[in-house]
Amino acid sequence: MNPFPARRISLAALSGLAASLLAACGDEATLPKNADTGSEPKLVDPVTAVIPTVNIAPAVGWPAGSKPVAASGLGVSAYATALDHPRWLYVLPNGDVLVAETNAPTRPADNPGLKNWAMGIVKNRAGAGVPSANQITVLHGLKEDGSAESKSVFLTGLNSPFGMALIGNSFYVANTDAIVKYPYTAGDLKIAAPGVKVADLPAGAINHHWTKSLVASADGTKLFVSVGSNSNIAENGIENETSRAAILEVEVATGHTRVFASGLRNANGLTWNPQSGSLWAVVNERDELGSDLVPDYMTSIKDGGFYGWPYSYYGQNVDTRVTPQKPELVATAIKPDYALGAHTASLGLAFSPGTNWPSKYANGAFIGQHGSWNRKPHSGYKVVFVPFSDGKPAGKIEDVVTGFLDADGNAKGRPVGVAFDKTGALLIADDVGNAVWRVTPDTETTKAQSRLGQ
Repeated sequence: MNPFPARRISLAALSGLAASLLAACGDEATLPKNADTGSEPKLVDPVTAVIPTVNIAPAVGWPAGSKPVAASGLGVSAYATALDHPRWLYVLPNGDVLVAETNAPTRPADNPGLKNWAMGIVKNRAGAGVPSANQITVLHGLKEDGSAESKSVFLTGLNSPFGMALIGNSFYVANTDAIVKYPYTAGDLKIAAPGVKVADLPAGAINHHWTKSLVASADGTKLFVSVGSNSNIAENGIENETSRAAILEVEVATGHTRVFASGLRNANGLTWNPQSGSLWAVVNERDELGSDLVPDYMTSIKDGGFYGWPYSYYGQNVDTRVTPQKPELVATAIKPDYALGAHTASLGLAFSPGTNWPSKYANGAFIGQHGSWNRKPHSGYKVVFVPFSDGKPAGKIEDVVTGFLDADGNAKGRPVGVAFDKTGALLIADDVGNAVWRVTPDTETTKAQSRLGQ
């Protein structure tokens, strides 16, 4: 008789086992705080292992009555709650705020193999496993307590929507597989008309980085859309990376598409620098080179520029895991403008409106950092600020909104998109907390800091 009778192993047990095994593996960061940030970040030697560092912050949500913590002189309130995985924000000219409630599409060929299966289970603990709502919600008006007057469904029937843009009376949505156009009239709280496809976007059965950020040119003739890589370092085959790890330029009138810039593993937060007029993005760099490598970054985007992926990182530092190499292409790789820390998963980017805020925030960029999985200890899980001067980063990175992790390393929330509303308040989409937070200056504190030149 078998003394150890067979028992059915539950998915929860397998998930716990996978989490325990992966959490026991990997290196820990050794660099001092913020050494991996700035215009000249410290780049350590790569650390590689069969099982990478995995350190997930399990999603628990916000306890009743709690909220993020703002830096001195700022306050936080809930602009909207009870949303369904809000990821991206767009502020319409009339002040209405659109929220893309979205998540990854079905990806039947993504990440095969035992290691990636186990890692996928653990990542789902971070709140990434919920189905996509595939809709955009509109938040209208503002109450005295800082919350929206109303919340309603604006647009449905989408396919993992992310980026949004308005050009005249046409509203554009970047689904994971296509840019679609809809008619819009100022003040509309719902779009019922069917959409018209403007251009296909790279997607398919792998679709490793599915989000597509979107921004329109100043003259409204072009749309720029980010398309992430189909892998970490092209391990799924370079043939599956066509027009990926890139920013594409799409002609609005014809849908004609070309690669504007390449070698960007997973760019997001496309926006225009108000001083220089150049296009900027935040970029998630490669994983599995250790807790201190590689820094995510923000950078200006040059037409025709190549930024290294997959062959090199942070300029021309060769990733020896990638074969065959292309040294002639690496020699052209552009070094990013500013490092945002290793594995921070920086996604949101918004430049300061320059009004109402304490003077130290008057010129610079706010970045939403979704948070790490491939690093010990955790990094990201906050909104940070980088001061600018003459259109370029010019100072040290600062924490603006924190408190998304609890004392036990659980994620109460995870910042994604950031945007400024018509009043000058900073909005933060929180996909684990299912909320949009609103950050405003404390008026009296702001006046005092301005008097002191802070």
